[in-house]
Amino acid sequence: MSIHQSTHSSLPSIGPSGSPTSPTASERGGFSGTASLQNSKLSINSSSSKPASPQPPAAPEEEVVTFLEKAKFYTSLCLGTTAILSVFAFLFLIPFVVDPAISTIVADYDPVPVTCIVVDHSYAEGLRNCTWSSCREGCTTAPLKCHQLLVNYTKIPYHEWQKEPKDITEVTWDVGDTRFFINSEGCGYPPRVNCTEFAKQFGYTHMGEPFPCFYSRAYPELVISRYSWEDNLKHLILSLIIPNVLFAISIGVLSYWYCPCCDKACHKTTRIYAEKFPSKEDKLLCRSDDEDDELDY
Repeated sequence: MSIHQSTHSSLPSIGPSGSPTSPTASERGGFSGTASLQNSKLSINSSSSKPASPQPPAAPEEEVVTFLEKAKFYTSLCLGTTAILSVFAFLFLIPFVVDPAISTIVADYDPVPVTCIVVDHSYAEGLRNCTWSSCREGCTTAPLKCHQLLVNYTKIPYHEWQKEPKDITEVTWDVGDTRFFINSEGCGYPPRVNCTEFAKQFGYTHMGEPFPCFYSRAYPELVISRYSWEDNLKHLILSLIIPNVLFAISIGVLSYWYCPCCDKACHKTTRIYAEKFPSKEDKLLCRSDDEDDELDY
């Protein structure tokens, strides 16, 4: 019975004359609702089946801005690292380069080597016996083993002594039995300073042989074996200029980039101060307005 009713309801109605009648408004509404539902399903399926449209590529200006930001970040990182390393390098150079160079300048060594001979050489061990040393490998620790050399020197230039050698026993020495050092500080680091080779070169079997040395005109009892005014000055200037210049440039660029006060100071103009005061045109306008007010009164 139910099957028959459903089939009958789906068929178009037939009028009394036997011709099919037009569907009613309710039937038309049902058909239109079914069609719209099917259309919406088809549109959903078609939209889901379509691939997602690719995003448009970034504009060239945005890529340039991004590249500049990355470059600024990495440059800032390098500048900050350079500034920190410059400070540590300068602190490291003060005791090892700056202070010895200044001491050498103050001592005022004669740049022309004079003639020296070693008169005594002793080797000692222990802190009590090594109160001083002609050569030390390391400038920050007390020597446990030391070579102590005493020399006599005359102010006769060594190149003249080589041209006209003299008898050592007949020479009048300007200073005798004075301490002899490898350099102005009496210390250094390998391979530039090797105390064993220094002792072999000037002590032991070479005692009494003339050799060139440099004496201090400010402290005549101070004698060294190595001296160069040009090298000393060059090392001093480089150790002072390079770290400080790198530090100043790094801090200057970082301040210009990230310090608002510095940026304003660099870009300030006199217009800012001039705008605080009225111009001539403003003064004339004010006067004319005052005169008009007086006339109206």
